[in-house]
Amino acid sequence: MSAKAISEQTGKEFLYKFICTKAAIQNKFKYARVRPETDWDLLIQEHPWLQTEHLVVKPDQLIKRRGKLGLIGVNLGLSGVKEWLKPRLGWETMVGRAKGVLKNFLIEPFVPHRQEEEFYVCIYAAREGDYVLFHHEGGVDVGDVDSKAYKFLVEVDGKLSEQDVSNHLLQHVPENRKSILASFIVGLFALYEDLYFTYLEINPLVVTDAGVFVLDMAAKIDATADYICKGKWGDVDFPPPFGREAYPEEAYIANLDAKSGASLKLTILNPKGRIWTMVAGGGASVVYSDTICDLGGVDELANYGEYSGAPSEQQTYDYAKTILSLMTREQHSEGKILIIGGSIANFTNVAATFKGIVRAIKDYQNPLQNHNVSIFVRRGGPNYQEGLRVMGEVGKTTGIPIYVFGTETHMTAIVGMALGHRSIPDQPPMAAHTANFLLNASGSPSTPAPSRTASFSESKSEDTNRPSMNLKHSIPQEGRARQEKKRATLPMSRHPRVVPPATLEAKCQWQQKRAHPIGIAVGPPMQASSAVLTPLRSGGKSDQTSKGPQPEENKCYIREPCTLSEDNKMSKATVLFSRHTKSIIWGMQTRAVQGMLDFDYVCSRDEPSVSAMVYPFTGDHKQKFYWGHKEILIPVYKNMADALKKHPEVDVLINFASLRSAYDSTVETMSFSQIRAIAIIAEGIPEALTRRLIKMADENGVTIIGPATVGGIKPGCYKIGNTGGMLDNILASKLYRPGSVAYVSRSGGMSNELNNIISRTTDGVYEGVAIGGDRYPGSTFMDHVLRYQDTPGVKMIVVLGEIGGTEEYKICTGIKEGRITKPVVIWCIGTCATMFTSEVQFGHAGACANETSETALAKNQALREIGAIVPRNFDELGEVIKAVYDDLVAKGVIVPAQEVPPPTVPMDYSWARELGLIRKPASFMTSICDERGQELIYAGMPITEIFKEDMGLGGVLGLLWFQRRLPKHACHFIEMCLMVTADHGPAVSGAHNTIVCARAGKDLISSLTSGLLTIGDRFGGALDAAAKQFSKAFDSSLIAMDFVNKMKKEGQLIMGIGHRVKSINNPDMRVQILKDFVKQNFPATPLLDYALEVEKITTSKKPNLILNVDGFIGVAMVDLLRNCGAFTREEADEYVEIGALNGIFVLGRSMGFIGHYLDQKRLKQGLYRHPWDDISYVLPEHMTM
Repeated sequence: MSAKAISEQTGKEFLYKFICTKAAIQNKFKYARVRPETDWDLLIQEHPWLQTEHLVVKPDQLIKRRGKLGLIGVNLGLSGVKEWLKPRLGWETMVGRAKGVLKNFLIEPFVPHRQEEEFYVCIYAAREGDYVLFHHEGGVDVGDVDSKAYKFLVEVDGKLSEQDVSNHLLQHVPENRKSILASFIVGLFALYEDLYFTYLEINPLVVTDAGVFVLDMAAKIDATADYICKGKWGDVDFPPPFGREAYPEEAYIANLDAKSGASLKLTILNPKGRIWTMVAGGGASVVYSDTICDLGGVDELANYGEYSGAPSEQQTYDYAKTILSLMTREQHSEGKILIIGGSIANFTNVAATFKGIVRAIKDYQNPLQNHNVSIFVRRGGPNYQEGLRVMGEVGKTTGIPIYVFGTETHMTAIVGMALGHRSIPDQPPMAAHTANFLLNASGSPSTPAPSRTASFSESKSEDTNRPSMNLKHSIPQEGRARQEKKRATLPMSRHPRVVPPATLEAKCQWQQKRAHPIGIAVGPPMQASSAVLTPLRSGGKSDQTSKGPQPEENKCYIREPCTLSEDNKMSKATVLFSRHTKSIIWGMQTRAVQGMLDFDYVCSRDEPSVSAMVYPFTGDHKQKFYWGHKEILIPVYKNMADALKKHPEVDVLINFASLRSAYDSTVETMSFSQIRAIAIIAEGIPEALTRRLIKMADENGVTIIGPATVGGIKPGCYKIGNTGGMLDNILASKLYRPGSVAYVSRSGGMSNELNNIISRTTDGVYEGVAIGGDRYPGSTFMDHVLRYQDTPGVKMIVVLGEIGGTEEYKICTGIKEGRITKPVVIWCIGTCATMFTSEVQFGHAGACANETSETALAKNQALREIGAIVPRNFDELGEVIKAVYDDLVAKGVIVPAQEVPPPTVPMDYSWARELGLIRKPASFMTSICDERGQELIYAGMPITEIFKEDMGLGGVLGLLWFQRRLPKHACHFIEMCLMVTADHGPAVSGAHNTIVCARAGKDLISSLTSGLLTIGDRFGGALDAAAKQFSKAFDSSLIAMDFVNKMKKEGQLIMGIGHRVKSINNPDMRVQILKDFVKQNFPATPLLDYALEVEKITTSKKPNLILNVDGFIGVAMVDLLRNCGAFTREEADEYVEIGALNGIFVLGRSMGFIGHYLDQKRLKQGLYRHPWDDISYVLPEHMTM
């Protein structure tokens, strides 16, 4: 959600902090918050004015019309406030249909004033700009301000001046107040823009001789602008609507959502409810809620939520276990239902997400059984067959009734099954495996000839041989004349290229004839729309519906943009994509690009649709992809200018930039005239920035699809990014060739569902676009419906509308005025919203009705009345589409073409492996670490557990080097060894090399490596050798004296014995520290005891032949491995043999080498040159004859 309501206290705090105006604002920051747990003595201490002033008290919980409801206490003393709060604070009350607890109150100073000093001001966002509403009579009895207030439009990127305010809004304000109000409103508008408000209402705004007082305030801010406004907003608390509590589980999911690139949403409606949902997709989640409510389950619907955007297995597990935890807390006499539904995914790996859900089901197996939970599953998309299989298996193994369905089942059919309205099939037919679509039956690797070049209905010339001409005889003459008259009044630029002969009246007759048999409610054919004309103030335009009479001298009327084109805008292309469309991809989206290339290949395009990629974070290079069986290279550029300069054929940008980068990269691209269409994939772009993009696009004749979209698809021609899913769905939905039906939707997931529905009920999709779920999509329903109306190959149009906004009313206008004459099947989702007692924000940012006309029910009714074909619910959508299509076929408007087998594309190796179709020996094996999951795992232990148990560096080393948890004393000993071996001064060879390298200007890695390369038997590498020598002698039962004599006889040095400086008289304290620890903590030290016996013999001959630190660590580590209980004798000997012990010296001494490197850099030491006087030059003497 983007526009989120904030509390009155937060809104006023923003205003007091950041408004810039010459008006004197009074009572700044004078408010006190009261909750049930409030300590009144402490509150009075913090706000001493509570005892000296008259007060106002009111709830601050997003309650509208508090004054009318008697929820404002006015002109009270502190004792009066306490008395007023007694029957209210902490008590349950009804506000409209919502029942909630009043628990958050605001106390402010009472402001004595006259009625004529109260004003009303409101600023709200619309697609074309921001409207400023003002009325000179504010207060509790302000009434219908939309019909009374003066309204001024500040267009996108426009400025509001005091002159504008005075001239257009303050006509009825006393002269002595105009200057103050004009300054305040201009400052308020600047604040509104700067802090990304979407709605800001003050009523009343009181202006007295003392100054300006903001009495009551309601506001919403664009939550997606957090990354821009964080410095000024701080941590904003978004309270829930009154009547709905804020649950910790909702906060937990919101936190998961904030940390994830995926979308995770949860709203708890009724924690005691019987019906729970876990739905994938923002649009699909609304459709499932609609269907549950439509079938009578509204009172038992427990939650609304959705997960989408390819969440990981762990994220899905966390989401699922939260749902299961909530639904298994209270018993229900009828048992409970969990609906795991979703549309057909475009790019989410269904099997991966289902694995997370399966894990959660296994964890909650017993509670689910105890609560008699039945689970109904329906899903499609990449690898959905494997996902359904594992879901079915867990049902069998746990004994929980789980009913599993795929794309062969209508999306919402499982709701009817769950609620007892449909029978549950014993064995539903399962779709073929993903791989079955990709097998080349011909055995030929070559690209086949194009399967078709046009739509099913375009076998003949569109203009001269159109089958739809047969309809002419069924059209009444008066209807045809009226239709032609309407067309004659349209501007030339808006005339359709091909005008179908059927009139609206004939279509309505056709609708009544075809629709009634399947139960579609039909309204009168030509009923007037309430949204045709729009009142305007003398400052700009409005898309708001008139709600009442207004003074004629203060308003004018314009016709909606669907009938008149504006002169200052460049015309946009009717045809966005063709078989020759070329595009640039912004972002390193290799999977999406490969999907586009596979689509191109299966559509038998001559060339790939992707010319280049732009990725600013790497240098120019080429990226490898597949074109069928052949490998090709696609260039990647660092900036857009270079890419477009080298690829002038490109006219489409697919922008995968993040929400923070999408705006700038789109603005940059629109500066190049060759770009005609841009798809913006990112979700969460602030609405103010989106509106600027829309304005620029209109000025430049660019069509924007998105933001917050998956894109669109034109079968047989072009697809945007991940649209249409993977190749198996492309083939199953026949998207490799054009059909006769065009659709437009908001939801990406639901657009793929429409692909499936249309392919099963008609000859297929001609073109489909998902305009995106934001409040202000770059292009609207009407933009695309008009394109489809003007496209000869499109014979019928399908629209999946949505709650929120008024764009669907423009389709009403288009039908009424005759601009749209093709059959339009339309359904607006979100009908459940009016059944909820409190406001619910659905998955899409724009899916929220701010007034009755924006509800799905109102839109569906208006569309039905004007003559669009509107089913009774989403369940019937497929049947209605089929009925309309069959009628068009029967009348000859559509002539189905012969189906041609699609060409085949090889399956990617990675996907074939994911599906379990192939196996291949791995190039590498590892058994110590796994980084593929939600968190890093060391030898089977999650990194969080390592820190939780405070295992330390020694514990981590035990996991990574020895694949097991070591005893505590072993971990501590390893850490001590690292500490004592960390450094031994600058004179030793390793440190010397590191220093020389550092002073030569080399980097850290080079200098460190230079030092490490000196480690060997003579320096630092004696740990392994000492361990081997002493172990061999000890295991051979040689006494210490015999071992010394043997080594002397063989002329070998005893590794680990001897030191250049230290001796028996000057002991090495490092060895002493380690010896004390080992003797106190090791269970047995036989090899160390043996080495100390050897030391007695060697030091008797020469005092510096001591057991040095290398030797001590070597023999002590052997004792540790052999006697700590974590290793077998064979394992202990193997670790000694493969050189594990030297690793301790290498790891420890690396710390010292790095220290020497940093020291030399810090001291800024120059290039080292060894002095001559420290070199003995021994050259051969000159020999003479």
